Amino acid sequence: MSEPFSVRVTVRGYETDVQGHLNQAVYLNYAEHARWELLHRAGLTQAVLAARGVGPVVLETTIRYARELLAGEEVEVTCAFSWGTGKTFRVEQVITKADGTVSAEITGVAGVLDLGRRKLLPSPQDVFGELAGKPELLGL
Repeated sequence: MSEPFSVRVTVRGYETDVQGHLNQAVYLNYAEHARWELLHRAGLTQAVLAARGVGPVVLETTIRYARELLAGEEVEVTCAFSWGTGKTFRVEQVITKADGTVSAEITGVAGVLDLGRRKLLPSPQDVFGELAGKPELLGL
């Protein structure tokens, strides 16, 4: 099995809290950044999705914090989609420090929204598979 998609991020000082740790809300920003980078690499830009009248939506997110992150640290943020049946799919993400220590695990449930009808589409993998130039990056 190949390595999951990942992006590198450097923790910026203004993202930290009074204790010097990465602010808890910023973990969500890092996860969102990695998800959009994966979608873009697969050919699913916001313009492509909007032209089709669809968009990904996050329905649930869980973060398990393991180790603090400090300003200046470089991390890898992975992203992998897990497809099943039905209207939703899972997104598994891990934020790992340069020394290999896991800082956080982020698990989400997402879907693909029909922007006109404001309803989840019945088979998100079919939509992404049809529109993606590189569906294999999405596990399709």
